[in-house]
Order: sequence, then C-alpha cells, then structure tokens
Amino acid sequence: MKLIIQIPCLNEEKTLPQTLRDLPKNIPGIDKIETLVVDDGSTDGTLEIARQCGVNHIVGMGQHRGLAKAFKTGLDTALHLGADIIVNTDADNQYCGADIQKLVQPILEGRYQMVIGERPIEQIKEFSPVKKRLQRIGSCVVSQMAKADVPDTTSGFRAYSREAAMKINVFSEFTYTLETILQAGNQDIIIGHVPIRTNGKTRESRLFCGISAYLRKSLITLVRSYTMYKPLKVFTYLGSILLFIGLMGILRFLYDFIFDPSISRHIQSLIMSAVFSIVGFQVILLGLLADIISANRRLSEEILYRLKKVELFMFKDKG
Repeated sequence: MKLIIQIPCLNEEKTLPQTLRDLPKNIPGIDKIETLVVDDGSTDGTLEIARQCGVNHIVGMGQHRGLAKAFKTGLDTALHLGADIIVNTDADNQYCGADIQKLVQPILEGRYQMVIGERPIEQIKEFSPVKKRLQRIGSCVVSQMAKADVPDTTSGFRAYSREAAMKINVFSEFTYTLETILQAGNQDIIIGHVPIRTNGKTRESRLFCGISAYLRKSLITLVRSYTMYKPLKVFTYLGSILLFIGLMGILRFLYDFIFDPSISRHIQSLIMSAVFSIVGFQVILLGLLADIISANRRLSEEILYRLKKVELFMFKDKG
C-alpha cells in the first residue's frame, strides 16, 4: 500500500521545512510513504528547499496557475506514480502532520473513499466570530447540496483513495475544496470526516484578500458546480419562479377585466407578465437541454475514468 502526500506550494521556503518535518514516516497498513511538492510558480527558494529536504517528487508548473490547478496536477501526478492513497496538505504547516494517520485509517478499513479533516473551528483564535459562523453556514449548505455530512467543507487536509482520485475533475480556477465535495457527492464517492488538530498561524492567506471576496468566489464555484450536476433542477426552479411571477400578473389583469371590463388597467403589467412567462418557459426548456448535455458530460467522465485506469495498469506493467 503506497501513500503519497502532496503539498501544493507557492513561495513557501520559510514554512515548507517544518511542514515536511511533521509528516509521519511510518503508518500501520502503509508500506511506503512518499512526498510530492507541486510548485505553483514560486519565485523564492521553494524548489531548492524541497530538494534539500529530500522530497521524493517535485513537479513545477512553470507559472502561477492557482491552487485548484496545482491540486489537480498533484492528483494526476500521484496517480501516475502508483499511489493507492493520496493525502493533500498545505505547505504553511496549518495542519498537524501526525493526524495523517487519522485521515488514511478509514480508507484502509474500507469505510470511506474520501476523508476530510475537521478542524476545531471554534477553538481557532485566528478566526473571527463572523468567519466561524460563515464556516458553519457554508458547510451546512454544501453538505446539503452534496448529500453528505461534511462539517468542515473548506478544509484542505484530506485523503483520497485511488478510485476516488481517478473520478475527481477540478474545473474551478479558485479552489478545489468545495467543488470536489460536490463532485464526490454526485459520483457516489463515500465521504467521511475525522477530527484533526491545527498549528498556529504562520502567514496570511494567499487565496483571497478578504471575506467578501472569498464569499463571492465561493458562491460562483458552488452555483457553477451544482448546475453542472443538477442542471434540470436549477433551471426548473428558476424558470418556475419567473412563470409564477408572470402568471400572477396575468391573473390580476383578468380579474380586473372580468369585474370591470370598461377599465383597461394594468396593461403595462400585463406586458411584463407575458415577458416573465415567456422567459420562464424558455429557461425550463434550457434546463431540459442542459440536462441532455449533462448526460453527455457524465459519459465523458466515465470514459476519462476508464482511461485513467488503463494508464494505471500500463504503469504497473512497466514497473
């Protein structure tokens, strides 16, 4: 059983050594542990530090392409390296490396295919009361959308079985945390969570410049990801709302016309109601079309999954 711990990096020369030192050297049930650093266009000495610290595998992306791309590159590379389990952690030493054993144990036991580390949100001093509340609300919303129990959806400390990693496809350019949970929930990947510990804050987040920016980008990611998997539901809800508004306006006009036909009131609202009704109907039709396209996307994902399995078998044969 081979475990690869992947660490996306962007200018982490100061924190990477401690992160690597804290990683476990032995885990019961794991025969081999290797480390993989994915360099997202660092301009400092991150690559040199990684080599000096004895990292097993280093992948350079050439230029800064974002955390989501770095994460996906790490997954693909780890699969090509023959990983049975892949753990993702941050290079800023936010998570306690010794808790990697907690992450992989449920996968070794066959209980879960994807395990997310649940941070003690209420005990993290760096999180403001507003951020803590937003974390709880956001995790509840994402859990409902993914039909899974995930108390800490933004945690980047997580483990994937090989089968789960082969099914994950990241399209977002912002972050992978929310999108991969929604994907897993809609691809019958069994998701679990375990409590983990965190270390003190070492630097400011580079992913977003403020809570408002994070909320905006996260909302866009959620809507886009959910619409990819449930387009008919999304467009039907939206179209039904528009139809309801349009029908209410039409009924209002008919009521006035029947009881006082000499008064031609609400002509403007009737026109607007007709527009709402037409647009609502068209939105529902778009939902039907999107659902058909979604079926083709699911077929494409299945083909990609099978191709990854073929590549894996070819790699093992060569090895």
